[in-house]
Amino acid sequence: MARGTAFLGSEVAIMCGAMSWISERHLVAAISNAGGFGLIACGAMTPALLDTEIAETKKRTDKPFGVNLITMHPDLMDLIAVCTKHGVTHVVLAGGLPPAGSLDAIKGSGAKLICFAPALSLAKKLIRSGVDALVIEGMEAGGHIGPVSTSVLAQEILPEVAEQVPVFIAGGIGRGEAIAAYLEMGAAGVQLGTRFACAAESIAHPNFKKAFFRASARDAVSSVQIDPRLPVIPVRALKNAGTELFTAKQVEVARSIDEGGLAMAEAQLQIEHYWAGALRRAVIDGDVENGSLMAGQSVGMVKFEEPVAHIVAELVAQATEALDNRAT
Repeated sequence: MARGTAFLGSEVAIMCGAMSWISERHLVAAISNAGGFGLIACGAMTPALLDTEIAETKKRTDKPFGVNLITMHPDLMDLIAVCTKHGVTHVVLAGGLPPAGSLDAIKGSGAKLICFAPALSLAKKLIRSGVDALVIEGMEAGGHIGPVSTSVLAQEILPEVAEQVPVFIAGGIGRGEAIAAYLEMGAAGVQLGTRFACAAESIAHPNFKKAFFRASARDAVSSVQIDPRLPVIPVRALKNAGTELFTAKQVEVARSIDEGGLAMAEAQLQIEHYWAGALRRAVIDGDVENGSLMAGQSVGMVKFEEPVAHIVAELVAQATEALDNRAT
């Protein structure tokens, strides 16, 4: 993990995935204080809200942490300016290639830029454009996902680019043995979300956490796209009534497109706003029937609430033991 820790400035190269409504000041600070690397999930926040969130996180930790920004956010450049104002050391851009001007603005501030690479061709393109590190996230992850598994992406991408930039692996990681395997393949570190979602420091509603504790890997399913015209990125979440509500939302948006009242860009924003609202209902309000229970397939390894420090220590111990066993 030496390369990953040097890049992040943390004790261990374990990043916490940016989970909207969950990866906020309390969890982010706890993960960084435990030696990992927390990421604020900006999501649909306004620049003013992000400004407050960063300030509140800095009150709770003096360790490094980063901010995850969504490329399609209409105020992206203003959000980058907020990160610059606070001296945020690492910015993650998610949801697509960096829009014009965003890469230069982030790197011009002195921050390190991390981007997601869902395919080898995009990984190479991002490196050429000047990103400082990559995250390879497979379809086992919770939230928005691509079509390829973590293990396949790691085998395809790591041998080609791991020597050029630090690469962090995400998607379906629940134990340290998996972390050890990806480090041996050339990864600089990993990113986990689901394992941290129900930590003691997570503000998620008790109902949300109980749903995770009861779930198995097969309960975390990906959403279905009902209209090929809609720019819908699949989302992995626990099955509930909210899964059917999303199908109805797609029908509603498709009808608006047919009637000429909605452009494709606006359609995508409506879909994203749906997920933000549905996730809030589950995470904050505790409506686990109608809200969105975004979870990765590692959810079956989340059995009870425990402090972040315990999770990080357990993952590191498991990874260390696995590597030690191979060495002997």
